[in-house]
Amino acid sequence: MTAMTTIPQGIDLRAEIDRLRKERNAVILGHYYQKPEIQDLSDFVGDSLELSRKAAETDADVIAFCGVRFMAETAKILSPEKIVVLPDMDAGCSLEDSCPPAQFKAFREAHPDHIALSYINCSAEVKALSDIIVTSSSAEKILSQIPREQKIIFGPDKHLGGYLARKLGREMLLWPGVCIVHEAFSETELLKLKAQHPDAPIAAHPECPPHIVDHADYVGSTSGILEFSKKMAGDTLIVATEPHIIHQMQKAVPEKTFIGAPGADGNCNCNICPYMALNTMEKLYLALRDLQPRIEMDEELRLGAKKSLDRMLEMASGTVGQGDLGNR
Repeated sequence: MTAMTTIPQGIDLRAEIDRLRKERNAVILGHYYQKPEIQDLSDFVGDSLELSRKAAETDADVIAFCGVRFMAETAKILSPEKIVVLPDMDAGCSLEDSCPPAQFKAFREAHPDHIALSYINCSAEVKALSDIIVTSSSAEKILSQIPREQKIIFGPDKHLGGYLARKLGREMLLWPGVCIVHEAFSETELLKLKAQHPDAPIAAHPECPPHIVDHADYVGSTSGILEFSKKMAGDTLIVATEPHIIHQMQKAVPEKTFIGAPGADGNCNCNICPYMALNTMEKLYLALRDLQPRIEMDEELRLGAKKSLDRMLEMASGTVGQGDLGNR
């Protein structure tokens, strides 16, 4: 460990993070997929775009984004005057990795009569190459405003794109990216679990493959699944998304039981996002102390990416953070 990354022995991390939060005039954002201890100390907990918008509305000088890199980039796009730090710059995303900007640019150029709708889980460069950004809560509303004769590229998540194409009867050219977390759910193990809890509904994120989504009683974004867990009539819910969202469900409705959908080995370990897990209390403390690692972005790139985000906000202003793709 270098001097820059040395943490004093016996330090009270929570107290030090609180001290630095005040000293730096910082706001701490925690995604639903973060560890419970990070969720519990965050000023805001939520979905990626929802968090960036909330941070932009604050008078904070520093945004500490406990999530993954594309989320912190989005915060910088919306709050260029603020310092944005990410506890671990290696916290990437398999969807972002699946869509290299140069390849996406070539794909777009090969299909000049298509417009590009890109899921927010992509790099700033891909956002700048896109016409409209979508979230899992806004995609349906945005698609409904695009003329049916307009040809569409949807990337980088083929499962979300496929779900929307099936639900809305829209043919789209899908970029072949997947989320490794949602790809890990096992249909066989899910059906075994459902047999043990026949009255429990299944809530699934649309990043799941069709063989999981087709068994779901509710399909929606992370915040949509959280709302469903509060409103559903029963007392047990099977949850097919990254299992750290269950922490918020247990806080909201402690009298209910939430069961994470299993992976191929019959447990949930493979469904924990390895990128989200890179953020720790220690790294958050260091990020606030040193204001590093910091998100830096060329202004031309930022404005290019912001254009597609602004288009989404114009077309789907009422849906961000609502997370509702509807019941099956």
